Amino acid sequence: MQVREYDAQDYDVIVVGAGHAGCEAALAAARMGNETLLLTINLDMVAFMPCNPSVGGPAKGIVVREIDALGGEMGRNIDKTYIQMRMLNTGKGPAVRALRAQADKHAYHRAMKDTIERTPHLTLRQGIADRLLMDGDACVGIVTNTGARYHAKSVVLAAGTASRGKIIIGELQYSSGPNNSQPSNYLSEDLMKQGLKLRRFKTGTPPRVDGTTIDYSATEEQPGDADVNHFSYTTSDSIYLKDQISCWLTYTNPATHKIIRDNLDRAPMFSGLIKGVGPRYCPSIEDKIVRFADKDRHQLFLEPEGRDTEEWYVQGLSTSMPEEVQQRILHSIAGLENAQMMRPGYAIEYDVVEPWQLRPTLETKVVKNLFTAGQMNGTSGYEEAAGQGILAGINAGLRALGKTEPFILKRSDAYIGVMVDDLVTKGTNEPYRLLTSRAEYRLILRHDNADLRLTERGHDLGMISDERYQAFLAKKAAIQAELDRLGTYRIKPNDQVNAFLTAKGTAPLKDGVLASDFLKRPEISYQDLLQFIPAAPETLDRRVIEQVEIQIKYAGYIKKAEDRVAKLKRMEAKKIPANIDYDAINGLATEAHQKLKQIQPETLAQATRISGVNPADIAILSVYIEQGRIAKVQG
Repeated sequence: MQVREYDAQDYDVIVVGAGHAGCEAALAAARMGNETLLLTINLDMVAFMPCNPSVGGPAKGIVVREIDALGGEMGRNIDKTYIQMRMLNTGKGPAVRALRAQADKHAYHRAMKDTIERTPHLTLRQGIADRLLMDGDACVGIVTNTGARYHAKSVVLAAGTASRGKIIIGELQYSSGPNNSQPSNYLSEDLMKQGLKLRRFKTGTPPRVDGTTIDYSATEEQPGDADVNHFSYTTSDSIYLKDQISCWLTYTNPATHKIIRDNLDRAPMFSGLIKGVGPRYCPSIEDKIVRFADKDRHQLFLEPEGRDTEEWYVQGLSTSMPEEVQQRILHSIAGLENAQMMRPGYAIEYDVVEPWQLRPTLETKVVKNLFTAGQMNGTSGYEEAAGQGILAGINAGLRALGKTEPFILKRSDAYIGVMVDDLVTKGTNEPYRLLTSRAEYRLILRHDNADLRLTERGHDLGMISDERYQAFLAKKAAIQAELDRLGTYRIKPNDQVNAFLTAKGTAPLKDGVLASDFLKRPEISYQDLLQFIPAAPETLDRRVIEQVEIQIKYAGYIKKAEDRVAKLKRMEAKKIPANIDYDAINGLATEAHQKLKQIQPETLAQATRISGVNPADIAILSVYIEQGRIAKVQG
């Protein structure tokens, strides 16, 4: 029997899906003043973590800071609910340092749901979007499986792995969203009907085990940091979790690998049951054993899923092997010989939108007013999803408010900008994961300076309160005042100074130097410097000191990076007309012609990053654009 449709409420913005992308998108649109509907398949899975219960890590942690600097929620939410916090890569330079927090996944969900429920202009509702409401080539709302027609000025789709989701465990397969939730089976069909191209990706999870059955004495403890750190720039240092819960490290071994090899004929990845493409940087354990046959062990991290549960996540053991094989694998591992499996690992296949069909705003090129975000765009990871979510939510919100200037983050602005540019310019043939190596300007895209890069833009959008903005301006002023002070105070050579420098293994002073030059020495910290100069007039926050030290020590490298950014901005300023006819441009290579027509780059800089478009093609395109402008002026 066909469900009878009816007209439900009208909104400014509708967001479909309340995972990490959908939550950020809906909060952004609502905080900008739009009446926003957040529609989710299950209210009990808002901001749920179906995979590893953690936030942050290399590149990813910087994205969380960027979301926070723009006025998003992920950083504040993990600061409320983490059970362990660690700063990674502390022995390396600031460009690759990043926070990682172990989350209480249930507390994380509850805290985010509470924030959404209490946010003005935001309505949270349970339902499944089956199709788009269309007016010509523009999306004007969605229709749910219960027949409700919700109208809106813009729509964000963040359906994640629920889009025609299929779970696979050994020989078993069935239609399902993540964690045995209800799938969304009809929206994909409607998207294809509207002209969008989709493909199948695959991801997976490891088994969960009962923590009371783990022998921790056979594993290595991985405690949290004693130092205070938070993701959000608004979280006070006085809020510090002392009773952090440790993770534990163990390894696979030759016996584990033999069990896996002996059962590869039952592994869906190798039997042909799985058709979707899996993530390169988070492969299943059976894939690791085959690809890295020379390795006799692989790291596994035992991670707690929360304070009020004994479920532990076996990070590194993602698998879709049959359940009984998974149990044998677990029992072959040190510390897990008697572990009771509470949930088996599984693979999940799902639909993704080919991301080259998107604009840098994450609006689709095929359907106006329709934005997509998160795993639906081919990425992996909560942080990548949330970063896209806030960008899509902002642009959907701007569209609903009638603003004509879009919000675009360039590669030199943020890791979010790197990710989106990669997706819309190059597409992706596998689940995309952010890495520090993807960012050519990573020295200026650090975790410590995300607020300096993005807070002003968040405030301009209405996402950052005036109170927070004033605190940000005060921090900027304090940084500059201390930089100025250290750039004028001189340290003269004397017995105390030179004895100190000799003890540090660095050359003694022969002449007086500015305090800033003294601090440039790798062996000298800001605290060391205070032995030889007066303290600042006012007590400086640790984050101010961190900025002062980094900006002074890496001044030369930062200047070179900023010079490269300036050159990039000149190319970004060269816009490609939206109505350009690539068929009319003589001399383009065949591949370049095809790629330019497909991607439709918006700037000359974006065109240079398209695979298959070479410098000769860029030169021809540049001349064509310039001639077009001259002709227009002369006409």
